[in-house]
Parts: sequence; structure tokens; C-alpha cells
Amino acid sequence: MSARRARDAGPPSTGPGERDVLVGFLDYLRASVAGKAEGVPGNQARAPVVPSGTNLLGLVRHLTYVERHWLLGHEVADWKATFHVAPDDAAETILAAYRETNAEANEEIASWDSLTEAGPRPVKHRRAAPSRRWTLAHLIEETARHAGHADILRELIDGSTGR
Repeated sequence: MSARRARDAGPPSTGPGERDVLVGFLDYLRASVAGKAEGVPGNQARAPVVPSGTNLLGLVRHLTYVERHWLLGHEVADWKATFHVAPDDAAETILAAYRETNAEANEEIASWDSLTEAGPRPVKHRRAAPSRRWTLAHLIEETARHAGHADILRELIDGSTGR
């Protein structure tokens, strides 16, 4: 195992507005997740290295569905299935789909006039959709959680650390 030890990048530079800060942190986390899956041979990127079966490409695929659901209006019938990568799914294809979804989601966010308005998706236990602010905070939380998972998985695969 050849370990690549890199320093962690500090918090992102963002614009002065609230939306700039939220999207800046979301983009920072997105890049961290994608970076952890880049350069890993496909068989290692899809291999479960923890008992739960979690793998790097599965995390990227899941986060693609998360953004499509919360920001672009796509339905997800089975959240557990979003973590599964088919044997013929190429790492480059999964990463490209994630980046394309990120760009499309950022276009949607840029079209918003206000963060207090209802977001695009209701939460099952609520009657009304939460605010756009809540939606962005949720995406930051979800992406950060899985970025931490990706950090651990990558270190277990080849010893690489840092962002």
C-alpha cells in the first residue's frame, strides 16, 4: 500500500452572500468526494472495504441521486439501490454524471431569488416543502457525511489521506 499523505485543504473561498457561502461549501465537499474516487482502479473503487458494503463509486452514485432528487425533482424509488454500482459501470461515467448533476443543480440554485421560499422537494413527514435554505443545508450535511466515508474508504484502499 503506497500512502499519499496530503494536507487538508482549508475552507473554501466564497462570495459575500449567504447563497455564495452555502454553494461554496457544497462545491468544496463535492470536489472532495469526487477527488477520493479519482485515480482509483475501477475494481478497487467499487470494492466494498467495510462490512456494510460501502464503496467509493457507490457513494458518488448515491450523491448524484441525492442532488437530482432534492434539487432537480427526480423521484427515487429505492434509496438503498442508489449505492449499488453495476459491474459494467465505468468510474469515469459515474464521476461524469456526478459532475454534470452538480452543474445542473448549481444552475437551478442560481435561478433562486430567495432562500426562504419553499424548496423543490417535500420531506415525507412534513406537509410543506422546507425552505431552499434548509435544502442547501441538508445537501451540505449529506455530502459532508459521505465525504468522511470516502476519506476512510480511500485510506483503507491505498493509504491516501487529505483532500
